[in-house]
Amino acid sequence: MFSAGILLCCIGISQTDSASAAVKTTHWSQSHQAQSHDSSSQMSPTNLTPLVTPGLAGEGVWHAVGRKVSGQTAIYTTHIRPPNNPSIIAGAAWINQSLVRATLYSGSLSPGGLFWKNTAPVSQSAAKTLVAAFNGGFQMKDAHGGYLSEGHLVSPLIKGAASLVIDKNGTISIGSWGSGVSMNANVVAVRQNLTLLISNGVVASNLNPNDTTAWGTSLHYIVNTPRSGLGETASGNLVYVEGEMNIVSLAKILLDAGAVNAMVLDMNPAWPFFSWYTPSTANGPATLTNGGLLNTYMTPKPQRIFESSYNRDFITLSAR
Repeated sequence: MFSAGILLCCIGISQTDSASAAVKTTHWSQSHQAQSHDSSSQMSPTNLTPLVTPGLAGEGVWHAVGRKVSGQTAIYTTHIRPPNNPSIIAGAAWINQSLVRATLYSGSLSPGGLFWKNTAPVSQSAAKTLVAAFNGGFQMKDAHGGYLSEGHLVSPLIKGAASLVIDKNGTISIGSWGSGVSMNANVVAVRQNLTLLISNGVVASNLNPNDTTAWGTSLHYIVNTPRSGLGETASGNLVYVEGEMNIVSLAKILLDAGAVNAMVLDMNPAWPFFSWYTPSTANGPATLTNGGLLNTYMTPKPQRIFESSYNRDFITLSAR
């Protein structure tokens, strides 16, 4: 439990044949083929060392949340203060990919189009296995990257862009398109957003703690705006981080949480969210009322993905 004195505030398209053709003719890069996604060797995360000293009671300690999968915890969360804004508590989530499968949900605004099978609201059938969900990236006009899902290539995939890649097994990989990750017959979705924030364990060299535009334009040009990012660990698990912080602190927390490759997701108050669901029974559906938020101050609430009006892309994590 954190001390009471700390404020807990811690984005006209048609299907293209080129997308399916690319899937059949291209391959993963050798560097990515060598990377293991067997996360069974690490079933829980290592606690984080507070970045601000002295640390608060419980700061950086992971806690199990959400639906159990085969009796095991799939999601752990913790809170930690970013060094540039220690009055705020940022949230981090650790995701065991051996227990969940990811699905990219698309929206009429982001990435655009009205032909999506997987779009809000999440169906009652899908809700029966839903464990957690989180936001996607910027609108395509700001993402500087492409988007592929359900056979629709909405925007061309760009070499060098930071890419969230989902394969047929529902496993997420994060890398630079064309080197760390690329197309093959197993790829079902690619969501690109800017360039990698962390690549092979090295933080991008062009980070500026006062930046308000290079890594996404912040509302009213406020440096410490809500920012979110997703990273992949060496064991193939995922870490999601969100909080009111600058881009340097976002990279630092992702790195400390174990990310070897990481990318920026959406930002500013209205868009980042990470929600988990805890039904009263093991096989019960996720609903409007049994969801929890990584950061309680998040503007989007757990019910957002169940609302037909929600028109942005997001990712769900369901029990395998």
